[in-house]
Amino acid sequence: MSTRSRNSHNRLEVGMRQKGHIFDGFVILVFLLSVSTITKATEGKDGFKQCEHIVKQWASSSLDLEVKNDKHVLQNLLFFLHVPRTGGRTYFHCFLKRLYASSLECPRSYDKLRIDPRKPKCRLLVTHDDYSMMNKLHKDETSVVTILRNPIDRVFSAYEFSVEVAARFLVHPNLTSATKMSGRLRSKNTISTLDIWPWKYLVPWMREDLFARREAREQNGHSVVTSTNPYDTKEMVMPLHEYINNPIARDIIHNGATFQVAGLTNNSYLTEAHDVRHCVLKYQSLGDYVLKVAKKRLDDMLYVGLTENHKESATMFANVVGTQAISQFTGSTSHGDHTAKNSSEQGSSLLESDFDTTYHHSNSTYQKPNQISAADQGEATKENMTAGKLMDAYESCISNLRKTQSERRVNSLKKIDPANFTKEGRRQVSEALLQEITSLNYLDVELYKYAQTIFANQHKRMLVNKVVTNQLDSGFDDSYRAFSWEAICIAAFVVFVALFAVLFVTAKRRTSKLKL
Repeated sequence: MSTRSRNSHNRLEVGMRQKGHIFDGFVILVFLLSVSTITKATEGKDGFKQCEHIVKQWASSSLDLEVKNDKHVLQNLLFFLHVPRTGGRTYFHCFLKRLYASSLECPRSYDKLRIDPRKPKCRLLVTHDDYSMMNKLHKDETSVVTILRNPIDRVFSAYEFSVEVAARFLVHPNLTSATKMSGRLRSKNTISTLDIWPWKYLVPWMREDLFARREAREQNGHSVVTSTNPYDTKEMVMPLHEYINNPIARDIIHNGATFQVAGLTNNSYLTEAHDVRHCVLKYQSLGDYVLKVAKKRLDDMLYVGLTENHKESATMFANVVGTQAISQFTGSTSHGDHTAKNSSEQGSSLLESDFDTTYHHSNSTYQKPNQISAADQGEATKENMTAGKLMDAYESCISNLRKTQSERRVNSLKKIDPANFTKEGRRQVSEALLQEITSLNYLDVELYKYAQTIFANQHKRMLVNKVVTNQLDSGFDDSYRAFSWEAICIAAFVVFVALFAVLFVTAKRRTSKLKL
């Protein structure tokens, strides 16, 4: 064989060996990918099963907790579960502070209630804490109220408020200065927005972003903002579409109402809350279990309001909660141990709840309603307030409160002009982005629909109660009028008889004198 032939043969063998190695490598790669895919599929399947077990176990234990007392009756402690950006602050300032004296408020902290809420005279708890707070309270002695809002509007409002509060710090030259100042303010033992959940997470995040964008503008020579959409001025503020897709917003904002009512926020007192929330965020189908628990919690509440139905919600709160609180305090001071009766504008009667003996022994300082002194009564009780008068006071209060809030908002947003958030500005947000917000808040959308049904039923019950009460009052008035007329007739007859007797005796005496 010639040298040329041998070289060709060798090259052929080398080529075949290389192809063989490539083929072997390809086979091994395919095998490894297959094993990896199978492993991931198995892990995913096992992960789902594990998460399903965690969520189901939590849901089962949560649904087993039933409210024993009549949910329509105001109990000794009122827990206002304040879902952020629903208008709860106005209810607190314009309703509850008139109904409950400051001495009856439980120690408040919108971050964590670090002091035992069962202090002497603790009758009102208003907090952003979620439903897990009930683990610190005596369930049978507590009434829960809340307000829900259209999920899309709530996301908008949370975004706007985060920006508004963060913008207040732009008076400082840099982020370091702003952080130091807020630290000094917080060290004075005063509750600031940065101490309140969820703003203690959202505001620092947005504050850092605002300073970063301001520095970028300064480095670029203060570039002109060309966008006319206040929700997409990326030179000034984090655009809304970035905000809603950030992991922080996904963890805190989206489906926030459902997680708060269910007791599963990242501020929860439940040890299993993190695992349950993580599983629901990872496997969307498991959200149905959380939704079921949240619906049950709403069913057990004394009152569920809707931000969008502002006037009707406020009127219902005055009638359902306000009149019962007034009657409860009035009855406790004027009738001692007797059962407190509701006012004429509430149909059902108030029943003093029996205190659990064990609870009394472990919390001996907790005061029953009939132990509340006149000094502890709220303004509404002292002023003989009715639901109608309470609503008048509320309207006046909310008008002043809104004016103050509006002025503060305008001053804050001036620092990031033209990102001025208005209802007109919201109309510039694309339909695609609105649909994305709706999809991200699928649990809140369903819970809000359910809350609307509860609200409608509450409204019907309130109207029926008022009709029944009015009929009873009307019947009493008719009986009273009939009784009054009868009493007048009898009194006139008695006077007539007495006058006749006097005249008869006088005439008889005169006749006797004439005979003499």
